[in-house]
Amino acid sequence: MKSFSQILLNKNSTIKEALKIIDDGDMKIALIVEDNNKLIGTISDGDIRRAFLKGLIIEDSIKDIIHKDFIYAKVGDSREKIIELAKFNQVYQIPILDENLILVGIEELNDLIATNKYKNKVVLMVGGLGTRLRPLTDEVPKPLLKVGNKPILETIISNFSIYGFKEFILSVNYKSEMIEDYFGNGSQLGVNIEYIHEDQRMGTAGALSLIRDKLTEDFFVMNGDLLTNINYEHLLKYHKEYNSTATMCVREYDFQIPYGVVNIKNQHITSIDEKPLHKFFVNAGIYMLKPSVLVDIPDNIFFDMPTLFEKLIQKNKNVLSFPIREYWLDIGEIEEYRKANIEYINIFGEK
Repeated sequence: MKSFSQILLNKNSTIKEALKIIDDGDMKIALIVEDNNKLIGTISDGDIRRAFLKGLIIEDSIKDIIHKDFIYAKVGDSREKIIELAKFNQVYQIPILDENLILVGIEELNDLIATNKYKNKVVLMVGGLGTRLRPLTDEVPKPLLKVGNKPILETIISNFSIYGFKEFILSVNYKSEMIEDYFGNGSQLGVNIEYIHEDQRMGTAGALSLIRDKLTEDFFVMNGDLLTNINYEHLLKYHKEYNSTATMCVREYDFQIPYGVVNIKNQHITSIDEKPLHKFFVNAGIYMLKPSVLVDIPDNIFFDMPTLFEKLIQKNKNVLSFPIREYWLDIGEIEEYRKANIEYINIFGEK
């Protein structure tokens, strides 16, 4: 996604100001926002030309020519979905909004069609024993269990590759030789794969202490047992746009209490909530980190990612969440593995 700060206006701006943005910029569009960058409309060259035909002049306000029925995509929408949306509606720029219509970025059709290639490395944690998936993992490491027609790990790598992320480091341990034999150096998938070997369990953050010298750009960390179709470019853009030190993808989780909950104060019943629904955000196992966080990871001990985030929070670092609204499944147990195989074709369109 491209930066949008230079193409923003508010509803009290003039047509002259809109023309300057459209004529001077390379995106040929102005985005009209309210407080906190909530998008309320767009203005194109065509909108201004139609305004002049109606008798408006260059010093008039844009408030009556704002195109409020605009086309937009959601954070996390795939490249393919955004391209299809742009082509179907015959537009060349697609604003990207979060669930509250807050502007996150803007995509251009020409850029989407041309695949970018990023330097940011992707560290995948694939050394776990997969004990909850036994007996399936007695002979095969969990990342090589097939969902659809390919191993879980291959789907993860392929999805990153679609968005231009080609540099991978796999942190391996259990049956590591099987993973290395299957993927090799990654050339068959059009990517580059390196391996680090954990001689002891080091946790989702501890293993990063072994590769400090390799992580010179902001980098991804992801658990190797997740099935998701999130847009990794959007995660990178979000992380950089807000200058985040560490960004954690989070997933909304809810559960309903099957009883009426009685609220009591000093023995008096104040209210009764019948079968209330509680909602939380939970850690989704996908992260984006600045290399600077590596100094906060100790050597040669078990150190999990939540512990790293707690440490960064205590140091008042800029630690953000990135909500996942699209498909996401943690394949930790047999039931989830079965579910993944049932849903795979509908989500990823492959047999």
